[in-house]
Amino acid sequence: MQATMSLVMCLAIPALILSVDGDSAEVDIGGVHRRIGTMLTPQVKVGDYVLLHTGYSIGILQPEEAEQTLAVFRELAEVSEIL
Repeated sequence: MQATMSLVMCLAIPALILSVDGDSAEVDIGGVHRRIGTMLTPQVKVGDYVLLHTGYSIGILQPEEAEQTLAVFRELAEVSEIL
C-alpha cells in the first residue's frame, strides 16, 4: 500500500496591535478592528505587527516585513478589481 501525503496551505495576514488585555488584543486589519487571542505570542505590545491566523497571533513580524506583505495584498486587490 502506498502512502499519500496531502499538502495544506494556510493563510496568515499581518495585523497591527492596537491594545493588549491579558491573553487577547485588539488589532487593525486594513481598517477593520478585531479581537484576537495572543496566547502564542504573550510578549506582544501595542504597535507590534503580528501574523494572524484563524483569530490567533502566531508570530511577531518586523514592521518592514508586514508593510511589504500588506503592499502585496493591496496589489492583489487592485488586480482583482480590474479582472
